[in-house]
Amino acid sequence: MSAPVIDHVHLRVADFAASRAFYAAVLEAFGGGIEWQGETAFEAGALYVETADENGPSRVHLAFTATDEAQVRAFHAAALAAGGRDNGTPGPRDYHPGYFGAFVLDPDGNNIEAVWHGGDRA
Repeated sequence: MSAPVIDHVHLRVADFAASRAFYAAVLEAFGGGIEWQGETAFEAGALYVETADENGPSRVHLAFTATDEAQVRAFHAAALAAGGRDNGTPGPRDYHPGYFGAFVLDPDGNNIEAVWHGGDRA
């Protein structure tokens, strides 16, 4: 068994409460949730989110693996309902055959995606 390619993702956010609500909703769409929370940080698996320091929030692209198109759609709906901004409605993309994704911007402008690679690429 090989080690995971990604060990963790660390985001620094401007509005901790808004980000916590956003990621709680997004993670719920995948059947997960926040596993630990402190006053200025929370963890959910490999995702670690904390209040930004004097350097401000970070900007990243984070993609969640979905199990099917329905989960991509559920992610998109949950993210928008939790204050995310649409950055690409659910649908096929031309990145490779079978790629089905949706994109939202989180409260700090990070580009968050859910992607299903299709049955032949899952």
